[in-house]
Amino acid sequence: MADADLGTSPPDAALPEIGVDLMSQNFRSRALASVAAVAIVASGAVGAALYEGQPAFAQTAKAPITVNAQAPATFADVVDQVKPAVVSVRVKVENAMTDGDGLPSQLENVPPQLREFFRRFGDNGMPGDGQRGPRQRREVRQGVGSGFLISADGYVVTNNHVVDGAKTVQVTTDDGRTLDAKVIGADSKTDVALLKVTEGGSFPFVKLAKASPRVGDWVVAIGNPFGLGGTVTSGIVSARGRDIGAGPYDDFLQIDAPINKGNSGGPTFNLQGEVVGMNTAIYSPSGGSVGLAFAVPAATVQTVVDQLQQDGRVSRGYLGVQIQPLTKELAQGFGLSTEKGALVAGAQDGTPAEKAGLKSGDVITAVDGEPIANARELTRKIGALKPGAKAEITYLRDGKERTATVALASQPGEKEAKAAPSRSDDGLPRLGLELAPSREGEGVAVAAVDPDGPAAQKGVKEGDVILEVGGQAVSKPADVKAGLEAAHKAGKAAVLLRVKSKEGTRFVAIAMPKAG
Repeated sequence: MADADLGTSPPDAALPEIGVDLMSQNFRSRALASVAAVAIVASGAVGAALYEGQPAFAQTAKAPITVNAQAPATFADVVDQVKPAVVSVRVKVENAMTDGDGLPSQLENVPPQLREFFRRFGDNGMPGDGQRGPRQRREVRQGVGSGFLISADGYVVTNNHVVDGAKTVQVTTDDGRTLDAKVIGADSKTDVALLKVTEGGSFPFVKLAKASPRVGDWVVAIGNPFGLGGTVTSGIVSARGRDIGAGPYDDFLQIDAPINKGNSGGPTFNLQGEVVGMNTAIYSPSGGSVGLAFAVPAATVQTVVDQLQQDGRVSRGYLGVQIQPLTKELAQGFGLSTEKGALVAGAQDGTPAEKAGLKSGDVITAVDGEPIANARELTRKIGALKPGAKAEITYLRDGKERTATVALASQPGEKEAKAAPSRSDDGLPRLGLELAPSREGEGVAVAAVDPDGPAAQKGVKEGDVILEVGGQAVSKPADVKAGLEAAHKAGKAAVLLRVKSKEGTRFVAIAMPKAG
C-alpha cells in the first residue's frame, strides 16, 4: 500500500539477482537436454507430416508475415550527424564524510562488530580517534557523466544524479572544448536535469523524438563510459514501460546497447538521428554492461525540460489517495470481474480526493476518460497534470461506476530548484536556498540551505520562514524572486528579508551586486 504522490507509489517488485557470467553444470545439462527434447519432437512432427504427404506443420500454417530482417549496413551516417551534439559532463561535489557515530560515510553499512572497531579506533586503526565524537571531514570529489545539447544557445540535458550537489559543472564538447555550465533545474523523480552553457555561441544540437520506438527497433547510444568520451554502441529496444523501482514515475525503455558507468545522461538515438531516450541506469551484478540498460523516454524528458526551462522546477498534480495494486484476489473480494484499475486504500484528510468524496474501497478506472490499467499508471497520469487542473476521475464503488471532478493540488513539500551561484545572469543575488510553500499558512519555508550561500552566511537555516522581502509580504517562492527584482530595479545596496525562526523574528540584509 502506498501514496503514489497521490500519496506514494505502490511497492516495487525487486529485480531478481542475475548470474549472467556463469551457468552451473547441472543447469547446462538440463538446458541441453531440453533443447535436445525439442529437437526430437520437431523431427517427429516433420517426419509425420512428410510421411502423410503434407507440408510440415500444415495444420497450423498461416499467411506468411513479410519481415525485413536486414540489419543496417552501417550506423556511421547517424553517428556523423548526431555525435557533435553529445557532451561529457564533469562535476565537482563537496560532501561531508561522516555519520552520526563519527564514521566515514562509506563505512555506514559495515557489520556492527566492525562499526564498533572503527568507532573505538578510528578509520586509521589508531586508539582514541573514535573517542572524540562525531567528526566532519569535507571531501571534494569529481564525477563524470554524459549529456546532449538540445538547442543552439547551449541548453544541455543530463541526469539529475550526475549533477546532484555539484559545486561546479563543466561540459566537454565533441571537438574538445571545455565549457562552464550551470544547473537550470533538476527533477529527482524522473532523474532529469537541465544545464546551460555559460559561454555564448551557436552549438550543434539534436531533437527529441515525438514518436516512441517499437520493441525491436535499432538504437545507437553515445556517451562517456569510464571517461572515454565519444563512445558509440548499438543495439535494439528490448522492452518498454519498465518499472525498476527508481521512482514513482518509472516508465523506462530497456535497451541492450552496451551502457556503462559514465554513460548516465547520454542519449540513445533512433536511425533518424532523434533522441528516443536518455540513458539512466544499468542492471548488472558486476557493475559493467550485461545488456540490461534503461533510458528515460524522450516524451518524459521533453515534459520535464519544458517545465525546468520555464520555471526552474517541475510541478505535478496531487490527488491525495493511498493506492495499491488490484490483485485477482482483491478484485474477487470486491466482486469485480477485472483486475484493471487502482484500489484506493484511503483518502487523506483535506486533500482533493477527500473533498471529492473518494474513499477506501473505491477502484479508480479512468482519468479524463483514459483507462487506468494499474496503480502505477494512475500515479503517472495524475503526476502529468499541473496543480490546479481539474481531472474527471472514474471509479467503481459497490460495483457501480461513478465519476467525480477533482481540482488537483500541489504535492506537499515541492521545492524550488537550488540556486548555487552567488548571483544570477540578470544581476540578482542568489540566496543559496531551496524554498517551498510554508505549511504555517504564512511566508515561504526554507527547505534547504547552501552552506556557502549568502543567506547561510547571515544565519538563515533550514526550517526558517521568510515572511517579507523588501518590506513586502511573501507567500510563495515566486514572491521572493519578485522582491529581489524590485530591490535590484530600485538600485538598493541590500535587500531586507524578515525571517522567522525558532529563536524569533529578525531582519536579514543580503547585499545586492554592484553594477558594472
